Amino acid sequence: MKVKRDSNDVLKAVPFTGCLCFVVMFWGLLLLPARGDAESTPPRLPTPPPHPAAGHDHSSNHSSGKHDKGRKVFPVLSLDYSHVQIPFEISLWILLACLMKIGFHVIPTVSNVVPESCLLIVVGLLVGGLIKGVGEKPPTLETNVFFLFLLPPIILDAGYFLPLRPFTENIGTILMFAVVGTLWNAFFLGGLLYAVCQIGGTGLSNVGLLANLLFGSIISAVDPVAVLAVFEEIHINELLHILVFGESLLNDAVTVVLYHLFEEYASIDQVTFTDVVLGFLCFLVVALGGVFVGVAYGIVAAFTSRFTSHIRVIEPLFVFLYSYMAYLSAELFHLSGIMALIASGVVMRPYVEANISHKSHTTIKYFLKMWSSVSETLIFIFLGVSTVAGPHEWNWTFVISTLLFCLIARVLGVLGLTWFMNKFRIVKLTAKDQFIIAYGGLRGAIAFSLGYLLDKDHFPMRNMFLTAIITVIFFTVFVQGMTIRPLVELLAVKKKQETKRSINEEIHTQFLDHLLTGIEDICGHYGHHHWKDKLNRFNKKYVKKCLIAGERSNEPQLIAFYHKMEMKQAIELVESGGMGRIPTAVSTVSMQNIQPKPKAVDRIIPTLSKDKEEEIRKILRTNLQKTRQRLKSYNRHTLMADPYEEAWNQMLLRRQKVHQLEQKMNNYLTVPVHKVDSPTLSRARIGSDPLEYEPKPDSGNLPVITIDPASPQSPDSVDVVNEEMGKTKDEDDDEDGLMMKVKEPSTPGTDDVFVPETGDSPSNQRLLRCLSDPGPRPEEEEEEKPFIPKGH
Repeated sequence: MKVKRDSNDVLKAVPFTGCLCFVVMFWGLLLLPARGDAESTPPRLPTPPPHPAAGHDHSSNHSSGKHDKGRKVFPVLSLDYSHVQIPFEISLWILLACLMKIGFHVIPTVSNVVPESCLLIVVGLLVGGLIKGVGEKPPTLETNVFFLFLLPPIILDAGYFLPLRPFTENIGTILMFAVVGTLWNAFFLGGLLYAVCQIGGTGLSNVGLLANLLFGSIISAVDPVAVLAVFEEIHINELLHILVFGESLLNDAVTVVLYHLFEEYASIDQVTFTDVVLGFLCFLVVALGGVFVGVAYGIVAAFTSRFTSHIRVIEPLFVFLYSYMAYLSAELFHLSGIMALIASGVVMRPYVEANISHKSHTTIKYFLKMWSSVSETLIFIFLGVSTVAGPHEWNWTFVISTLLFCLIARVLGVLGLTWFMNKFRIVKLTAKDQFIIAYGGLRGAIAFSLGYLLDKDHFPMRNMFLTAIITVIFFTVFVQGMTIRPLVELLAVKKKQETKRSINEEIHTQFLDHLLTGIEDICGHYGHHHWKDKLNRFNKKYVKKCLIAGERSNEPQLIAFYHKMEMKQAIELVESGGMGRIPTAVSTVSMQNIQPKPKAVDRIIPTLSKDKEEEIRKILRTNLQKTRQRLKSYNRHTLMADPYEEAWNQMLLRRQKVHQLEQKMNNYLTVPVHKVDSPTLSRARIGSDPLEYEPKPDSGNLPVITIDPASPQSPDSVDVVNEEMGKTKDEDDDEDGLMMKVKEPSTPGTDDVFVPETGDSPSNQRLLRCLSDPGPRPEEEEEEKPFIPKGH
């Protein structure tokens, strides 16, 4: 039953949520000082009673009385916060994050105007200020906690559910933005900041070139957490989302390499050309090494899921463990952990989902969403808390220059790279798309964690770098994040389609892919569809047979399930002896748990011998197998060239030309003959308009047209006889053309227009009749002629 909820209920729920959050925070703050008291006060241990001397019974009773008086009472309720401090505080932070998300979505007006990430940062600022107000030091976002525990769930969720088709179709543009764009931002920003630091009076003369380049590499990368938080709320179209989000995922390798590269260069006296070459090789090793580690763990995860058909409970655990192990293994060798997570998720998903059950797939989906959502919430809350807790060093020149140069570098990089990529793209990026890509370059917690990781001994300006990083993060998240939704609506940028594509669209998409692949093969152009088809053939021929268990590697799951149900029902039909038709469509049976129905007690089993029963089963299996055989589909790889194909095509073209010629001849030779009028009506027409039927004086000198109907040539080509005339015609007689001599019918009832000659053949007579007959006259013209009475 539905319960209608009005606005009063919502308003009543808001104070309750706020009060509950305040109670949770206040309780945690009250318990924080208990850690110092518990650590300072040693635990009290009960002292053993003194051993009484022998022979002193009276004193023993007295001492026992003192012992009973000084013994500690058994504790019914005690407080030991230090024992559960760490898990209790972690649970409080997670509970606070979940309550905040509930509170934001209860008030739709706030969540529609302000992004969730902004509200979470505000909550972090309030909590940090409250903790600092009671005299405690607020916790900061530790680098190890962020990179090892909070970031992997978000990247795994993005990589496992990555839309592979738009990602691969735009991989060139994504790599250009991720690699070339990030390098441009880092060097442009670092160079301009170094120029600003050389200006006198700014107090930044101690900041060198390598330090500015290191800071530029930290702040130049687009953050995937911030992009996900903002772009999922505005529901931007799939192309822009995959371009910005794909850039934020793949620029991790560039950021990691530049960070470690400039950090190493800052510790040495002189940078040689060999160091630069090794730095470039380091980029290739970090990026490709991370991908290789992720692919290896993805294949192992898919192979492991092949043997989990009897233990469905632990199937989701393998996905999480292998993905996390890929991330840790990449970080172990200072490779790109984000690239390893994305590669493992993309590789394992198609094979794991073919092996695991539907319930396990649902568990993986919702657990990843929940885990990534909680991690994202904690990251933004801790950003606010760390802002209150962290040491800051404010420099107006450096902070304002950093913010201004970040915006300029982003706009120039997007415009230049888009102008270059539009020369090769089929779907061009418009000016609106370029604006959204440039405006959506948000910075987040990755830049803050990398800045927090700097050593203050080697980089004395670390606190100033952190202050500038936090300023840029707050500007991009608050200003750009809050205004990007109105700008998308103002510019009428295409939104994401909420409905899924229909089966008809899926079929036509696959058909067009197959068609474009064949066209590329015919043209000899090895493009995107060609290599995609090669990969699909290799996957179907070799990889699926090794990583997917059972019949699912050979045919789709739905067809395999149909075959299994068909065989099961055929066997049941033989066992029951019933000849009725059993329905083949069963929609409520699980695909993974197909068990035969229990045999009914009152079932009548026919008395058949074993040989007869086996023969019936064999016949059924054979017939069912025949009915399941499908026609071979068109395959361009196995299509054999026909040596007589060209001859057949030539013959077909000739037949088509002959058929068209026959149709034209029939059109010329089958014009209906004018109906012969009576002599009275003929005399009336001649009398009404004598000039129309009067022959011209020189009509006998006109050429005669003769056409051979059996000729294969076109009717347009004719032979003109008597074309050369001895007598020249007057120049003024322009209206004279091909004329037919009109003769009066000799006898009544004969044709009054055409009189055949004795020497004409039947075909010539037919053609002359056709050309001489003007056809039926319109009724209007007949009505306009004057009426002539019969007695005229």
